[in-house]
Amino acid sequence: MGIEKGKEVVRIEADAIRALEERIDQRFQRAVDILLHCQGRVIVTGMGKSGIVAKKIASTLNSTGTAAFFLHPAEGVHGDLGAVLKEDVVICISKSGNTEEILRLIPLFKRQGVPIIALTGNLESNLARQSDVLLDVSVKEEACSYDIVPTASTTAALVMGDALALALFKERGLSIEDFAIYHPGGDIGRRLLLQVDDVMHRGKEIPRVQENTLLPDVILEITTKRLGCTCVMGSNGRLLGIITDGDLRRLIEKRHDIWDLRAGDIMTQDPKCIKTGILAAKALLLMEKHSITQLVVLNAEEEPVGIVHLHDILKAGLA
Repeated sequence: MGIEKGKEVVRIEADAIRALEERIDQRFQRAVDILLHCQGRVIVTGMGKSGIVAKKIASTLNSTGTAAFFLHPAEGVHGDLGAVLKEDVVICISKSGNTEEILRLIPLFKRQGVPIIALTGNLESNLARQSDVLLDVSVKEEACSYDIVPTASTTAALVMGDALALALFKERGLSIEDFAIYHPGGDIGRRLLLQVDDVMHRGKEIPRVQENTLLPDVILEITTKRLGCTCVMGSNGRLLGIITDGDLRRLIEKRHDIWDLRAGDIMTQDPKCIKTGILAAKALLLMEKHSITQLVVLNAEEEPVGIVHLHDILKAGLA
């Protein structure tokens, strides 16, 4: 019984979200344009469960580069409305569109000339009629057995808010580095701020051999530096190739007369490399894509200045 009801809830809420896609139209674009040209902050307000959704939307806007805060509608009419300035934009969330606390704020917003974007499920409501932009977040049914408890409707409002925030993020042309500014801590901060320069081995730690270095000395360099590889360098200081301990194992399996071989005979040419200043998370994705455990780090002159190893990235907490 519980499993069946759980599946029904997921299905109802998924249907509610799918229905939103067709409503991403010119009204949605107008809302994005208003928010994009906002000279102040975005005030998000809602009562009860809509208020909880409003807090999440305000948080998402902040984290994607749009200054926002949550205004409790009941507190708004008792002094907090002073935080709303004429340069701001208001997003009002109400399933019925007739929430008393929200409607008491509307004339005050209008008096200041603040644009109102409404997220409501009642397109004939007072909120819908008085808003500058109406975004339809109505649902066919709530997931509650009695079609009363806000479930699918709050999910729809939340998703519409996410759509606005990320459309704004896209319109602003912000990069992942810009996003990182708002997330300096925790796992997101590590992923968005940690660069290969922060975890790579450099200087004397970099294993290096010349193209004509004999195999025994190649093995010694790989073993001594303990990074599972060595760079093969040309006389001009440029990287010619790389030899990994995996290359050595495969070489031994294929032939026995190996000791007269030189680095240039067994190296992998054009190895996978990454530039300085690149995010460590991108290095991790590159390693996973090509099933390798180390990358040579090159500077702007294409010279090897470091080695980044999978273990160092994992140790930094990126996986």
